[in-house]
Amino acid sequence: MTLNMGSIDRTIRLAVAAIIAGLYFTGQITGIVAIVLGIVAVAFLVTSLTGWCPGYLPFGISTRKAV
Repeated sequence: MTLNMGSIDRTIRLAVAAIIAGLYFTGQITGIVAIVLGIVAVAFLVTSLTGWCPGYLPFGISTRKAV
């Protein structure tokens, strides 16, 4: 598992996950929308913490700076 996410990408994903969580816990989103966005938030959280996004693999995308 090669890391393929840069720090800006990871930060944006964490921010989006936090915004979704905030909207859910304040009651701004409910129902099916809350479930779908909750799944997206969990995926963003996991990928940002691991630094690896499986969705990038088929396209050969990497937002990580070359070392």
